[in-house]
Amino acid sequence: MFKVLIPAAGFLGLVALAAQPASSAYEAQQDVQPMGWHLHQEGSMAKLAYGVANSDQLALMMTCDPGDRSAVIYGDVQPNSPRLMRASVSYSEPDPLSGGEAYETRIALNDAALINLVERGALHVEGAAGAFTLPATEAERLTVSRFLGYCASDRA
Repeated sequence: MFKVLIPAAGFLGLVALAAQPASSAYEAQQDVQPMGWHLHQEGSMAKLAYGVANSDQLALMMTCDPGDRSAVIYGDVQPNSPRLMRASVSYSEPDPLSGGEAYETRIALNDAALINLVERGALHVEGAAGAFTLPATEAERLTVSRFLGYCASDRA
């Protein structure tokens, strides 16, 4: 009788073990946070970032103060715009997002790339990985619009 029970119990244990990784992988995927557009305020400075909420996982970040009429962009990707300007001509500190060489540029608030992000929900960008699009949901498009409106205003 033990000759049958022990192999049967072992087989049931293997079946249970084999079934566990599939459910664990599914549960682990549920914890993955999606990337998206997030707006933060630090004093008078507004920060619009595309990445995982409340983390350092960002593709790009735009900052501005009221009345700037342009936004400073940091990150591994930059908007695909012929009107993009270098923010400085001298050496700049390492990029706070990547820790590497800083790619700090300026973009006018009325640039076609930003208008396309608000109107169509797509920001075309370029980086070391090539060219691609950062999407925006309807709610995120409103967030981007609020950011641009805040930057264009004369008061905080």
